Amino acid sequence: MMDNKPFEKPVVVELGHVGKYREIRSTQETAECLMTVWPLNRGPRHRDALDTCLKVLEGYRSTADARRALVEAAKESDVLVPEERLSDGRLPEDKLPEGKLPQGKLH
Repeated sequence: MMDNKPFEKPVVVELGHVGKYREIRSTQETAECLMTVWPLNRGPRHRDALDTCLKVLEGYRSTADARRALVEAAKESDVLVPEERLSDGRLPEDKLPEGKLPQGKLH
């Protein structure tokens, strides 16, 4: 079984609907999210983030590289939730449970 390569600090993104937050806590979760539920407005940062995640999972890059690449991809797709939007560093009550993907026609 492959190590999921956890981040020191999760990255929070807003996927699916306004106010639907998701904490991404690892490189493996990042790769899954980028491949399955990322918004269609993907650009070069999305591709870079996916490539970086695969290299991290193979042991060629650091988890910090994967987290940085995720943040850049999230900014590019306008889904990054800035820390100042989170009260007390925590998500609102309507966050998606860890490991649960939003339903709908997201690709």
